[in-house]
Amino acid sequence: MQSGAVAARRCVIWFGEPSTSERNALAQSGWSVRSVDAPGGELRVRGGDIVVAMADLRESDDRGLDAMGELMAAHPRLIWLALVSSRTSAQAPRVQRILQASVDFFTAPVDLGRLIDTLGTIVGGKPPASGGDIDGIVGRSPAMQATLSRLRKFAPVDLPVLITGETGTGKEGAAKALHQLSVRSGKPFVAINCGALPVNLVQSELFGHERGAFTGANARRIGHIESAAGGTVFLDEIGDLPLDAQTSLLRFLQEGTIERLGSSQSIRADARVIAATHVDLEQAVAAGRFREDLYYRLNVLRLPMPPLRDREGDVELLAQHFLDRFREHHACRARGFGPGARAAMRRFGWPGNVRELINRVQRAAVIAEDALVSAADLDLPGADSGNGSAPALGVARVTAEREAIMKCLRESRFNISECARRLRISRVTVYRLCKKHRLALDELR
Repeated sequence: MQSGAVAARRCVIWFGEPSTSERNALAQSGWSVRSVDAPGGELRVRGGDIVVAMADLRESDDRGLDAMGELMAAHPRLIWLALVSSRTSAQAPRVQRILQASVDFFTAPVDLGRLIDTLGTIVGGKPPASGGDIDGIVGRSPAMQATLSRLRKFAPVDLPVLITGETGTGKEGAAKALHQLSVRSGKPFVAINCGALPVNLVQSELFGHERGAFTGANARRIGHIESAAGGTVFLDEIGDLPLDAQTSLLRFLQEGTIERLGSSQSIRADARVIAATHVDLEQAVAAGRFREDLYYRLNVLRLPMPPLRDREGDVELLAQHFLDRFREHHACRARGFGPGARAAMRRFGWPGNVRELINRVQRAAVIAEDALVSAADLDLPGADSGNGSAPALGVARVTAEREAIMKCLRESRFNISECARRLRISRVTVYRLCKKHRLALDELR
């Protein structure tokens, strides 16, 4: 080392004003703190220094958020962290853009231990949000690793999360993982399928009711949100929520209070909201089926779940995982998958995603006569076909699927619930198949 060399400093440029405890904790860990009052402040960095920028959004208004976004875009080589509060989520679209440009997020009050660990990881040259597997989520594909990285970033930030993706991609599993990795992990996780709630009971189910609120209400009932009590509420298929319930949910997200049906008294409720949908909420907003202000409240942090067809290499890994899990509770001969089954799984399009894979693996485990599951056991086209016939098989499957759904719709007189029962699938899947095959239900009826 040259005698005139100067040791690199570790510096946090804090856009905002750190508290005394935050500044002291960083100083004790060897980080100097330079506070910049406004995003317009000049950035001067000594060559060779290790610099991390903290976007403190706790007191930012719309103007400040826009300025911060512009500053981050102007300095993409800086390592950015973000600090938010529950109040900041009021500017959801602006906040979301900033959070997604950051390598890690923190919520007030700051977990100083995690902040120091994150800074230490940055110095070590490793991405802060990387790590091993998450319980209940299996995947090694690049698409899934990117999803897991984002999930780890979102989990400790106590803000709403919107999970999007096709039916069967594992949205509820992701919601459970977000809860388990959060500070609320010791509290309840309450999952609600909004599409399965009777329309006349939605308000009562979510927010509870008082005795005498309606015919049959013989006693007070605590709703799902109130029962979460410091934990997490998972609202699956949020796009199916009626407009009146959307209004009540918006009030809860804005004010942290609810009103039981039949009461005018506000009750404070503490629960993190994670919502999921397979529908395009932007289109639902444009069509007037979903409140725009509620959409922005929910869409603070967005977690897209990739379809199985985009998870290259994960199908066989998942299939073995589900088979091993099935064997823990049921006696069966199957121990693995033969070459034909593996090739067939790789070639199949998996329109039902992970949920369809689970069903096919479980059925195959029951009927398989040998230790290795075959393509026939999985009820998949075999792997013996030449390359020239593969596209033809794909077209044939699509055609057969379209004809089957059309036949069932006609026989059930286009009653979606009846069609779903006959095909043994969910109503949501019926709608998805109609969209996939461009079947206009209103015109067909």
